[in-house]
Amino acid sequence: MAAAATPGRIALHTEVKHPCIEHKLTLLRDERTDHKQFRELTREITQFVAYEALRNLPTAPVEVQTPLAVATGRTIAADVVVVPILRAGVGMLDGILALVPNARVGYVGLYRDPDTKKPVEYYRKLPDVRPDSFYVLIDPMLATGGTTVATLDLLRDHGVQQVIVVCLVASPEGVATVEEAHPDVWIFAAVVDSHLDARKYIIPGLGDAGDRLFGTR
Repeated sequence: MAAAATPGRIALHTEVKHPCIEHKLTLLRDERTDHKQFRELTREITQFVAYEALRNLPTAPVEVQTPLAVATGRTIAADVVVVPILRAGVGMLDGILALVPNARVGYVGLYRDPDTKKPVEYYRKLPDVRPDSFYVLIDPMLATGGTTVATLDLLRDHGVQQVIVVCLVASPEGVATVEEAHPDVWIFAAVVDSHLDARKYIIPGLGDAGDRLFGTR
């Protein structure tokens, strides 16, 4: 795992480094990868990144009876809530639920206004916030950061205190935007790429994640 920092501040984003992530990310980027394979790879990479992102979840001791004796183990002691940003975020959902199957799920839908370029909310369905709620915001691409910041804003308005961002590919510009607006929110990514192009696509990136997940254009 590698974290990057700017002078004078604590690093709040982490690239989760692992040979399996790098291998699968290479396949994910490949334009020849079809939507079935793209979905499978998205789920698999999400599990790797989420494994690291959820490392510090609180746990509580519990005793269970094995066939031979009583064993002391630990269970997750947080109310995990996963929030995919529609629509591409849905492609990451199963990857996290495979790790935390009891997690609750909320949804946020945003689109970019073609004139103002600002995110506009069109759908919101969020679980109630509990004292032990730990929200995980998921979206494959963190490009400009505008959509992520807008979603974090509405989660804060909803009363969410603990929240992290999990993505697959991020841009330095997007990371900086989120860190500026929400300096207490940690970002976990499989990779932080080079830059955004004039169309605000991540370079080298992997194209439009939603289109590649669902076979649309």
